[in-house]
Amino acid sequence: MQKDIHPENYRLVAFKDMSNDDIFITKSTADSSETIDVDGVEYPLIKMEISRTSHPYYTGKSKLVDTAGRIDKFKNKYSKFKK
Repeated sequence: MQKDIHPENYRLVAFKDMSNDDIFITKSTADSSETIDVDGVEYPLIKMEISRTSHPYYTGKSKLVDTAGRIDKFKNKYSKFKK
């Protein structure tokens, strides 16, 4: 086994899902300038947009996408290029 190939800063880090404020703690080497206090212990904080607690695949809930509004916006935007 090779020596000195493993990272030195492998530690417990708090990951926070910003869409539903779920926090879970796991080991990571991710750098962070923010910290958070969880159960009286201070951890480095990594903010995420989506996690297993908010992803539609895992929750079984799908978000309604306004496709009609998108199509209308597209048509209005490019209608000036019609021949």
